[in-house]
Amino acid sequence: MNKDLDKLLFNPIRLKIISFLFSVENTNFKKLIEVSGASKGNLSIQLKKLSGAGYIKIKKSFENNYPLTKCRITFNGRKAFENFFKNLESLKQHK
Repeated sequence: MNKDLDKLLFNPIRLKIISFLFSVENTNFKKLIEVSGASKGNLSIQLKKLSGAGYIKIKKSFENNYPLTKCRITFNGRKAFENFFKNLESLKQHK
């Protein structure tokens, strides 16, 4: 793998999450399960990794006595996503 590619975003599930959030800004956990195809447990782990890197913010609350998890992309997440694709494009051009 190219050293310029963000290893965190090279994972297919995390890439689906960040690309979806890039287009919608924020969404809930249920929608991210649908978009990513991940199980609840796996999605939770991937969200923690993205949050730990500062790429997304996670907000937990309750709605009608049910837990609600919302996620949004951060400025750093937007930049990381843009850079990931710029680096992919540059790899393609250097072949």
